[in-house]
Amino acid sequence: MQKYTFELYFDFSGYCDMAIGVALLFNIHLPINFNSPYKSLDIQEFWRRWHITLGKFLKDYIYIPLGGNRQGKARTYINLMTTFIIGGIWHGAGWTFVFWGFLHGLALVVHRFWTSFGIKMNKILAWFITFNFVNFVWIFFRAKEFDDAIKVINGMAGLSGVVVPTFFARFAFFGSAGY
Repeated sequence: MQKYTFELYFDFSGYCDMAIGVALLFNIHLPINFNSPYKSLDIQEFWRRWHITLGKFLKDYIYIPLGGNRQGKARTYINLMTTFIIGGIWHGAGWTFVFWGFLHGLALVVHRFWTSFGIKMNKILAWFITFNFVNFVWIFFRAKEFDDAIKVINGMAGLSGVVVPTFFARFAFFGSAGY
């Protein structure tokens, strides 16, 4: 799955960099759209660094008109969830995109709740959790159907069985090697 993580990053980042460069040839200044999002220490920071222009659009035209964070914690959480579910729908009409948006919205709600206690997490652990969460959720972004996502998750968890290459099968600890 990490291969897809980096494919997606380099695809989006690359075309944004090319668009910015070509626009500069015509003296047009486009905004930066990616800022090393995989260095993020939490999901909120990730969304401030990943697809910055889409995040600004969602904030300005969905989150803030819904009330943003001005109507209490519960309403803020509902607004975050709504915004990210709509963001999932924006990416595609499939249920996997909706679920992808739901998971990101849920992560933002959990993050806000966590930070309300003022507890700081170790930076390495925070990065590890954020990066792996984003990796995991990309499964739903890429999958055409939930069955596809479940197959990938089962494979990642080793629930699809383990296949040992024939080269290694001759070693006794991998089973009957035929010595």
